[in-house]
Amino acid sequence: MLIRKFTVNRKLLNFIFNQPRLVKTFIAFFIDLLCCIFSVWISYYLRLGNFVSLSENVLNALYYSIIISFPIFILFNLYKSIFRYSGLSTIFQVSKAISFYAMIYAFLIVFIGVEGIPRTIGLIQPIIFWILIIAWRIFSRKIISILLENNKTDKSSNALIYGAGKAGIQLVRAMQESRDILIKGFLDDNINQQGCIIEGKQIYAPKVLDKLIKEKNISLILLALPSISITKRSRIIKNLLKFKVAVRTIPGIDDLAKGNSLITDFAELNIDDLIGRIQVEPYEQLMKRNISGKTIMVTGAGGSIGSELCRQIIRYGPRRILLIELSEYALYLIHSELENLNNELIEVIPLIASVQDSRRMSDILSIWHPETIYHAAAYKHVPIVEHNLAEGLKNNLFGTFDFAKISLKYNVSNFVFVSTDKAVRPTNIMGATKRLAELSLQALNDNVCTNKNNKTKFSIVRFGNVLDSSGSVIPKFRDQIKNGGPITLTHKDITRYFMTITEASQLVIQAGAMAKGGEVFVLDMGEPIKIYDLAKRMIELSGKSLVSKKNIQGNIEIQITGLRPGEKLYEELLLSDNPIKTEHPQIFRSQEPFIKFQKLIEELDNLNALINENDLDNIVLKLRSLVADYYPNSDIVDYTYMKKPLI
Repeated sequence: MLIRKFTVNRKLLNFIFNQPRLVKTFIAFFIDLLCCIFSVWISYYLRLGNFVSLSENVLNALYYSIIISFPIFILFNLYKSIFRYSGLSTIFQVSKAISFYAMIYAFLIVFIGVEGIPRTIGLIQPIIFWILIIAWRIFSRKIISILLENNKTDKSSNALIYGAGKAGIQLVRAMQESRDILIKGFLDDNINQQGCIIEGKQIYAPKVLDKLIKEKNISLILLALPSISITKRSRIIKNLLKFKVAVRTIPGIDDLAKGNSLITDFAELNIDDLIGRIQVEPYEQLMKRNISGKTIMVTGAGGSIGSELCRQIIRYGPRRILLIELSEYALYLIHSELENLNNELIEVIPLIASVQDSRRMSDILSIWHPETIYHAAAYKHVPIVEHNLAEGLKNNLFGTFDFAKISLKYNVSNFVFVSTDKAVRPTNIMGATKRLAELSLQALNDNVCTNKNNKTKFSIVRFGNVLDSSGSVIPKFRDQIKNGGPITLTHKDITRYFMTITEASQLVIQAGAMAKGGEVFVLDMGEPIKIYDLAKRMIELSGKSLVSKKNIQGNIEIQITGLRPGEKLYEELLLSDNPIKTEHPQIFRSQEPFIKFQKLIEELDNLNALINENDLDNIVLKLRSLVADYYPNSDIVDYTYMKKPLI
């Protein structure tokens, strides 16, 4: 019986929706005509106290009503409305048309008078006519909604909208015709709204969500909170993580206002929503200190951190930004984006260059004389650098050191080096090269302090993983979930610190602004997160379930593949145990040992000679002697080393 009803509803719905516009208009016109006839007839009943036949006098009242009303209805575009979207705007539109009609009809019947027609008909009939026309439009919308509800398919999702504000109301209206997502109500924290009904959907308290999920078979929560504060949004999402439902969000208020996105363009939660990290608003004074009115250079400008540094920098009014990038395509993308953001007062200069090319970097610095440099260019992917050992050293160490010396020559005021937590007690080549780069800048800054003519302040900012950066596990997991799994993870206990790209970039700028020279700044990364737990959370918020011994029927499996060469289970941020507080609550200074400049120069010359000879065995030994806490956790896996023929 239910199957039959479902089939009938679907056929009826398809029949209604597939009719030509002209047919739908004729049906609406015909129903309005019936309303007109009925309203005149009822008016006579109310006036005379008994039902009358459609006699000559009654027909005259009807003729006048038809002649006056329908041209007005056409004039007010009543037949251009889409009736399944009838709402307050429809009531208002009909009311305007009927009001205009009522004035003319009443003037004719009441004030001028028509023989045989009681004058009170001119007052009663427009009111009844208005009620009937409004009623059938609203009723038709309700019927279509019921048919759509019954037309649910196996792939349909029952959803709740979190947020009964303007965005939530717009969303429920936009979703009226959807067969894929059926809105079952609202959730809202406002106690005064709970229990009320909007657009036929009840508003519930979030505390009854568990009950609603069971009763209404809810599988999806749509966050309609485009302008909510970061703190409140994080609290709401943290609460939703307790439930096994998919969570999607509508675009932000800026994207909606600019027309860049539709309200139904649902997106996955930002990964910072998943980790529940609350971002501290940047200190404006620190953000501006080394940027406003100055020439700024960003190396690695097309990378994850470099590009976000550029986006933040342009907001604080530099005179110009020099974009240094080796990848032409990455440079094109960030340059195009900044040009769209630019107010035309800031000069944005894209420069293809490698920090290893000392001549090119010297030319650039001699022409534009940047006052602040953010050095983000580096080879960052642990397995890639592990397999290309010498190139990692050339770029991350010697490229940084040579570029820093050129910056010193051209009196750059501030040189901020973007480092990594992998430089702390490294187990891989990438971490060792970054730690050596840190040591070289510390030594260079110490040498600068002995020479009063040198004014460059070198500083280092060290932080952990940034969310959704290139090479991050997050985009990888998201794609794997979308493809039905499995999620591949190197170790079940692997743990990392996470921070958003935006927050990391803002803190890099603020840390650099506090530099006196030679500091290693460490960012407060919050609590470390197990990647396995993060993967589980992503699976649950996608509306799927993890395959396990207890849940064999799950959707997504997590496969453990084993640690890669150089990969650590846990990352650290400090070599010392005495971080010093700064004026920013999330930025600390770390007191760490370094090698004196002259000694370092000798060691780097020896290391460079080994690189030129491609003597990888001795290169690793030299790295272990220079970076005291470097303990590689695998043999040399450099591709050329492993393929080198035996002599």
